[in-house]
Amino acid sequence: MKILLAVDGSDYTKKMLAYLVTHEDLFARSNQYTVFTAQSHLPARARAAVGKEIADQFHKDEAEKILSPVCKFLVRHGIDAKSTWKMGPAGEAIGRFGDSGKFDLLVLGSHGHGALGNLVMGSVATQVLAHSKIPVLLVR
Repeated sequence: MKILLAVDGSDYTKKMLAYLVTHEDLFARSNQYTVFTAQSHLPARARAAVGKEIADQFHKDEAEKILSPVCKFLVRHGIDAKSTWKMGPAGEAIGRFGDSGKFDLLVLGSHGHGALGNLVMGSVATQVLAHSKIPVLLVR
């Protein structure tokens, strides 16, 4: 099974990872795992001020700060995962990457704001559900 783990480095990511490694009956080490994070674009003025090269390096460094600890955690638990990142709004980027990679399952941590919170401020989880056609497991 191909499983996409969407991460952002928050405590909710940590809860999702803890769930993953404590439910070996659901998440076998034989599965193929990909760890994914999305980076928001810098504002156009900031990007113009620092230049494309510096802005691109900034995004790469920020993504690595999120992906590296997650991959190390997974290796300690016997899971060898690929990692990647894309630019764009998180919910949309996660959903589209999940579909394009033909994953069987997408797993992410959820802040759990509830329906009113999603209505007022939106939610990455809500956006993932709107942009993805694959099954999604939200871990609170």
